[in-house]
Amino acid sequence: MHSLATPVAAADLPASLPALLARILQDRLIQVVFQPIVYLGGGGLVGYEALVRGPSNTLLHSPVALFEHAARLGLQGQLDRACVEMVLAEFARQQLPGTLFVNVIPDTLLDGHLPAQELARLLAAQALPPERVVLELTEMQPRAGYPALCQVAADLRRIGVRLALDDLGEGFSNLRLWSELRPDLVKLDKYFVQQIHQDALKLQFVRSLLDMARAAGAVLVAEGIELAEELAVLCELGVVMGQGYLVARPAAQPQLAASYLLPDLVPARAGGGRTVRELLCEVPFLSEHASCDEAYRLFAGSPTLFALPVLSGMRPVGLLSRLHVLESFAKPFSRELLAKKPCLALADRSPLVVTADTDLQTLSVLVAAAERRHLVDGFIIVGDTGYLGMGTGQDLVRAISEMQLLAARYANPLTGLPGNVPINDQVTRLLQQQRPFVVAYVDLDHFKPFNDHYGYGAGDDMIRLLGELLQAAVAPGADFVGHIGGDDFVLLLQSCNWQQRLRLVLQRFDRQVLQLFCPADRHAGGFHVADRHGQPRFFPLTSVSVGVLMVRAGDYDSHYQVAAAATLAKKAAKKQQGSVLYIADAIAGTDLVRGAAGV
Repeated sequence: MHSLATPVAAADLPASLPALLARILQDRLIQVVFQPIVYLGGGGLVGYEALVRGPSNTLLHSPVALFEHAARLGLQGQLDRACVEMVLAEFARQQLPGTLFVNVIPDTLLDGHLPAQELARLLAAQALPPERVVLELTEMQPRAGYPALCQVAADLRRIGVRLALDDLGEGFSNLRLWSELRPDLVKLDKYFVQQIHQDALKLQFVRSLLDMARAAGAVLVAEGIELAEELAVLCELGVVMGQGYLVARPAAQPQLAASYLLPDLVPARAGGGRTVRELLCEVPFLSEHASCDEAYRLFAGSPTLFALPVLSGMRPVGLLSRLHVLESFAKPFSRELLAKKPCLALADRSPLVVTADTDLQTLSVLVAAAERRHLVDGFIIVGDTGYLGMGTGQDLVRAISEMQLLAARYANPLTGLPGNVPINDQVTRLLQQQRPFVVAYVDLDHFKPFNDHYGYGAGDDMIRLLGELLQAAVAPGADFVGHIGGDDFVLLLQSCNWQQRLRLVLQRFDRQVLQLFCPADRHAGGFHVADRHGQPRFFPLTSVSVGVLMVRAGDYDSHYQVAAAATLAKKAAKKQQGSVLYIADAIAGTDLVRGAAGV
């Protein structure tokens, strides 16, 4: 087997493609590179996607050419199997951390080239636990049919391997694959990621896919992230994981890091559920067939008219700026030259178009990332039936300012997190939208004795520590963190991997809280202080109890009922020793307890 460190020279390889492919298969002349996949909220490493290449400086270096030629010769399954073997060996050889994402063609699994038990044997040979491997099914319709593929998927899951659907949106059959296979992860094709901050349709498409992923219990992974603006929008939408050149390029020997440095993003704040619809202004529009003279006369006769959308049917195709049109007609002989031309000659052909249901925080990201003209000229607002009206940058700035002032008014002064009023408002909105969500009631154990023993300054430090850990753990745009008061916090979670996020909070708190105790108390595992009756008592080191309530559509009618049920879950959690994640599952009729280490 040739390693990446000792590549074969192109001159040593056969010239004919069939002979070259045969040599590649025989000598395993496959190059493997790895691209990191990270949590978009903070850059933490999820794992690596393995990508394969043919020998350098040959016609089969490109993976597309390599697999297309193998398919023509009937060797695709054999090549795919060889690639999987090479990927597993290289991943194990480098001892890379995290999860390994391996691409595989569905027919390779169906044709007997890589049955589940054989994959289990290959994993055991490399000492790779199946739980660390995700098979990415490339987008195509399996020849043997979906029932056969579902059976293979069940066999793979039995050995512990997880499944992902690759390049969602690139073709036609992968929505059917999603429905049939119910993969653990779904990878969003890079087309829908690139320039998402400037494309309202892509933004709405991803938002819909996120809703589908949450309903299916899958995690959406964004591919092809190249710009900080794209990352910002994905985070606001609640996309959990991603990869792309902005994070790191594929490399034969990737950087061994627990996290990757991502561009600083503005943390998501409570948006109050406000959407673009409230900025809607009724503005007349022109047909694409209207003349420049018609546009000039409309602006000249309406001093307050700041812009004119140009529509094809009810679809926006351009935007006329008042300043640009009037300045154009003010030039010598311009009226004679422009009057009869179509108004699109003076229009901006790439205006900012947003849907009425876009939240204001997302719009502010889009406007900030776009060109300055969108703030001056305004943006076009559309609905299901097409054009609805326009919004102005001035109104957007005013609305964002109001939201920030409202958030500050009801924020907890110690942590800056939203207080009771925003928490109740957010719960009410989620109930009205009939959306499932999770309530996590977080409380410190033995906090009052700690506060009495070490003083209120240390108590404030502990509360701030917990608040910072909660903020760092949630998915921006998908999750909400509120501070009820004292040492009580509430999280409203819609991210798919919320259990993992909460377990991470427990682990980090138990580790970092030790710095707030003196060495003697740390060594003793607790401290002595008088209880409320004045009697000396030993209290263990402060821990965290998290009571979790899973709220489904129709379960509760008001935020009062949700709060009461969440309080019961928290009380149950506090009956356990140490840092505990207690999950009350009313549907299953069971209560689950997860410790700080988690499972």
